[in-house]
Amino acid sequence: MHPAPLVDLMKRAALPALCLLVMLYFGMHALFGSSGIFALDDIRRSKQQLSDEQARLAARRDMLDRKIGLLDPKGADPDFADELVRRHLGVIRPDEVIVPLESGRQPGGSAR
Repeated sequence: MHPAPLVDLMKRAALPALCLLVMLYFGMHALFGSSGIFALDDIRRSKQQLSDEQARLAARRDMLDRKIGLLDPKGADPDFADELVRRHLGVIRPDEVIVPLESGRQPGGSAR
């Protein structure tokens, strides 16, 4: 057998083989890559966890905003200020019960 036909065959097969390897490379990444088909469940699970954490942090931010509003120097809520001062100074007795009031209501039952 003459070596020329073998070399000619290899030259003709090089470009299709290279194209096949490139397609195989991208196909593998489409299936098994970090954002591929098989990673889709992990991505959805992470998205749900992040959404849950975002909701938790938004609720905490809202609670902190309400507390900041109660400490406004122009009209601080005296009960909340008293609670904070007593808690930070350590003068709350162990047998003392602090009853949180409903948001936006005063002890007499009237709305602010």
